[in-house]
Parts: sequence; structure tokens; C-alpha cells
Amino acid sequence: MDLSSFSAYQLLELLNQQELSSVDCVDYFLKQIENRNPDLNAFAALAAESALEQAQAIDRRRQKGEAVGPLAGLPVAVKDGICTQGIRTTAGSRMLEQFVPFYNATAVQRLLEADAILIGKTMMDEFGMGSSTENPHYGNTRNPWDLQRVPGGSSGGSAAAIAGGMAPLALGSDTGGSIRQPAAFCGLTGLKPTYGRVSRYGLIAYASSLEQIGPLAWTAQDAALMLRVCAGQDACDSTSATRAVDDYASEIESPINGMRIGICRDQLGKGLAPEIESAIEQAVSVLESLGATFVDITLPNSSHAVPAYYVIAPCEASANLARFDGVRYTKRADSTELDQMYSKTRSDYFGQEVKRRILLGTFALSSGYYDQYYIRASKIRRLIQQDFDRALNEVDVILGPTTPSTAFKIGQWVDDPLSMYLADVYTVAANLAGLPAISIAGGVDSNDLPIGLQLQGRPFGEAALLRVAHQFQSQTDFHTRRPN
Repeated sequence: MDLSSFSAYQLLELLNQQELSSVDCVDYFLKQIENRNPDLNAFAALAAESALEQAQAIDRRRQKGEAVGPLAGLPVAVKDGICTQGIRTTAGSRMLEQFVPFYNATAVQRLLEADAILIGKTMMDEFGMGSSTENPHYGNTRNPWDLQRVPGGSSGGSAAAIAGGMAPLALGSDTGGSIRQPAAFCGLTGLKPTYGRVSRYGLIAYASSLEQIGPLAWTAQDAALMLRVCAGQDACDSTSATRAVDDYASEIESPINGMRIGICRDQLGKGLAPEIESAIEQAVSVLESLGATFVDITLPNSSHAVPAYYVIAPCEASANLARFDGVRYTKRADSTELDQMYSKTRSDYFGQEVKRRILLGTFALSSGYYDQYYIRASKIRRLIQQDFDRALNEVDVILGPTTPSTAFKIGQWVDDPLSMYLADVYTVAANLAGLPAISIAGGVDSNDLPIGLQLQGRPFGEAALLRVAHQFQSQTDFHTRRPN
């Protein structure tokens, strides 16, 4: 049985009906990893032994008729920037290549309590700083649709693991599009929840006010199952929301007749690949056939989102990464002088992009420049939030592109960071505003590469996003297509 052609929801039905054992399921995906990971480089570490032990225990409980969790027996891959007890967690950096956490991130712990099976850790851009998962320390991750192209980033390993048939579910994190952009490039569903919806405890921090942990999967139905488990208040994260968690999986079946969907025409045209614009227009027709109504909206400050993001995020990175100094739990360069040890450790073990963003952030926060850069970017952030507030008073969700193009070639932008930053032009605004957003497969281009469509919603409006995405997927087959 080719389990990689099944969605996680379909696999769960087979597991619950005992037509498939958890051991067979885990063993299948471990063999897929053995066969395919050498080409794709999606996994940074495996947990094969513990995964099989957990699968055996779940099978015994099922056979005895005992209760099992809502994700019982489903293998899950976890981004390497999310802490996993007893499993090396590097955040894609040499700085942490020896770091083995003694605790699980809250999102991981909740998955394990739901009887999901941690199968391994996935590759990423170093500390989440990138849009391609071209890692300077651990090698490039490749897109399963075309091995000469990137899978997106920074959660590119999680996306490649699913698209490559090596896992049915994965956790990623999204600071400026790092779940949605890889989902678009790999033909998946990727959800960035509302800020505070999922605990950030155990996520190695890059930009604390922007990032969220979220699911990657083939379908909105799969993402709903995973989000329901991971979401909710956490005493270990003071920014986690107290609001009750919706039953996303049951609400997803509700029709979208009468829903108002906004579309910002300013995001179409210049800078957007024509095939992606065409896919959006086709999606409009599909959703209108389901009873949705489209309304033109404006987001006048969205053009400032990228420059504002690339001031705020490096400023926060400058503060968050100050702890990686060679003194405590990181690698340490040999030196007889303390100042030299600090300097050499950070010079040797941070990659070029990480050093670039730390320097940008330190400069923007320095005396004489704080008001000029950080304060001004924070004001732009507030204007972007107000734009979304006004638009989402008129509509339920907003439809647009996830990325300006489909997956680009490995090495294409590695020496041009500004062009790489523009890969996030349609995604960073949701992080600045703290809003939920989802990317779904909406077509293919002339190179048979997936096209991503983005839906953005009101705070804690994940149920509406998943509902629209699921209804769109019920009328299309893009989410069922697999790479050769």
C-alpha cells in the first residue's frame, strides 16, 4: 500500500479501523526516509527506535480496546528549531550542533500526549533566517517537485518531508512566511495561527513578537486535526491566549455560502507571476460557485511590510541571539582571551545570513538610530494592523497570493539577499499584524510546479480559514497531486 498518497486524515481512519497498524505505518515512512532523504536532505535527525516503540505501545492499546489519542499512530516530523527531549535540536546552526534539550516544546508535548509519533527533526534555514533552506552548515534541502529547486524556507525541511512522501504531518514555525511559503512551493497546506494561539515555549527564538508554531500537511482537514491538538493556553508562555480552542475539524464541514471574501487588487499585476494571478482568478470562480461573495478591499500600507519586517525582525534577533556566546550551552571557540573567545565563537559558528541580521538589528537599535529605524518600523506595523482591522470588518477572509513566483532554483538568490527577502512580500504582513493565515495548493505553472494561494483572517479566525480552504479542496484536486 502506497501510504504516501494518503492524507493524514485518511491514514487515521485506517489506523482507527485497525486496517493498518501503527508499526506498519511508522515502518513505511522510515523506509521512505531511508530511500528518499539522501536526495532531498529534508531530515536533520531521526527518532526511529523510539518511534517504533511508541507505535508498538499504541497498537497494543488499540487491540485491547483502550482509549487512544486523537492522532494515535500518525508519524509527525518536527522542525529542528523546536525543542525535543533527548533529540538533538540545532536550529540549523553549528552554534547548537551539540545541543540536546532536556524538555519538549509545548506543541511537541501535546502531539505526543495525543499519541502522535515523533519520527524525526527536519532541516531549516539557520535560526529561521531565510526563505530557501539552503543551509550553510548542513547542506541544501531540495524540492521534491524538482530537485534543482528550493522547497522554500525556513520550514523547508518539514515541507519537503511531506511532499517527498516521508511523513504525513509536520510542525513548522512562521516568522514572516516560513510555513506558508514552503507550503506554496511544495503544494501543501500550511497554517500560521494567530499570535498566541499556539504556545511558543520550546521554540528557539528568532523574532519573538512575530513567530508562531503551526502545522504543515496535505489538506486543510489534516491541519485542523493538528491545530486542535497543539493550540491552547500554556502556563510556560505568557503570550499564549486564554481564549478557548475551536473544534476545527467539525467546523470545517460547514458551507461557505454567504461568506464575504476580500481581494486586494493592488497585490495582483506587477511583480506577480501571471500564472499565479490566473490561479487566483480561477479560485475566485470556484469559491463563487460555492456561494461566497467577493469584495474589493485595500491594504494601503502593505507595500511597507517588507521593509518594516526587516527592521523589526533583525532587532529582535539581535537581542534573542545574544545568548549564543560560547559561555553557556553553545559551542565555544578556543581562545585565551574572553573577548576573543566571544568574537571567534560567533564568527566561526554563525552563518553569513545570521551575522547579517544581527548586525542590522544591532545597528537599528543603536543610539541615534533607534527612533529613525525601529520606532518608525513599529509605527508602520501599527498602520498595517489598522488596515487589516478595517478590511476584516467588511469581509470574513482575504484571498491573495502566497508568493510572487513558484519555487526558484537552488543558488539563484544565495548572493542576493534583497531578492530573497522579497519572496516574503505577501506573507510578512500577517506576522506583523498577528493574524492567522493559510496557504493551500491552487494550481501548477508551466513547469508543473505548485502554486500557492493565501487566505488571511481575523484574529483567532482559524476555523473560517480552514473552512474556506477545505471547501475549496472539496472542489479541486491540487492537494491530491504528488511529485513523481
